Amino acid sequence: MGLYSQLVRPLLFATTDAEWAHGLSLDWVERLGSVPGLKNFMAQQCCWIDPRLETRQWGLSFANPLGLAAGLDKHGQGVGVWEALGFGWAEIGTVTRHPQPGNERPRLFRLPEDRAVINRMGFNNRGAEALALKLPNRTSKIPLGINLGKSKTTALQDAPEDYHFSFRTLYEYGDYFVVNVSSPNTPGLRELQKATFLTEILTTLQAANFKQKPILVKIAPDLEDAQLVEIAGVVQDLGLAGIIATNTTLARSSSLRGRHRGETGGLSGAPLASRANQVIHRLWQETGGQVPIVGVGGIMEAEDAWQKILHGASLLQLYTGWVYGGPLVVRRILTGLSARCDRLGLNHLSELVGQRRVD
Repeated sequence: MGLYSQLVRPLLFATTDAEWAHGLSLDWVERLGSVPGLKNFMAQQCCWIDPRLETRQWGLSFANPLGLAAGLDKHGQGVGVWEALGFGWAEIGTVTRHPQPGNERPRLFRLPEDRAVINRMGFNNRGAEALALKLPNRTSKIPLGINLGKSKTTALQDAPEDYHFSFRTLYEYGDYFVVNVSSPNTPGLRELQKATFLTEILTTLQAANFKQKPILVKIAPDLEDAQLVEIAGVVQDLGLAGIIATNTTLARSSSLRGRHRGETGGLSGAPLASRANQVIHRLWQETGGQVPIVGVGGIMEAEDAWQKILHGASLLQLYTGWVYGGPLVVRRILTGLSARCDRLGLNHLSELVGQRRVD
């Protein structure tokens, strides 16, 4: 951890305005990417190359399975830099059809004692058309995903057209797309996880998907088992590319210690790891391992990433772990995965996807 944990993170965490610090970090990322030669230096420090970690899904090549989760880079500020920071892929957004300010501040809270974050941002973003203006000149070579949400002002019955507008507007710029129906911070949004709503949205997008780009759905960790089964059925029936499991949770463990533990919103970070793993494995079982699952939620160290793979994740995403671990956390996680391949004599990390026995 070194310099980041001893100096940079304490400075960022010194302010009680977590959202301001988050924005400052993204500004740094964006500016550093424009300094000649600096990206190459960052890549030397942050990247890790191991052919056993290379992954191919949906016709896309991933240098490693660890990607940036949606929510961290809502406006695409770092699209040219995440590759140099070691990520094998990146997902930006959530973006909505209409620009919207999101919920009232404060709306982002750190729980350092728990290595967690609570947010109730509410899909604050500049809108699909503004994002489309930013992406044509991106230079990164890693796969880029775009996470789509419903505008707050759009009624549930009009959600298919709302998602379709953003999908159509950004279609040329995303290597894959994610339908986010699981954020807890937009009123009524999670209703769209029901089979009837979800099928209509996804069918609308599939009809416009003339290049057959991968479309995934991102789900909540708070779903009951029957709901997970229902969603898995919709995904398989419609031939979707995969499932991202999971979004943030509304659940609160009595073991949380942070002074902001009572704040409303979605909880992410270490406390989410166990439930996310359960959801991943249930989906892996239900789909017979035939639907790629992206594991996200509580990946702070290499062991957390390893557990996601054992439970059934083919790809991984990081958000809160990057906030707490800093720029070198990606390399640490990847080197940890390589070390596990060494110990087990694996030819490729994918050999153990879904191999954990869960009662």
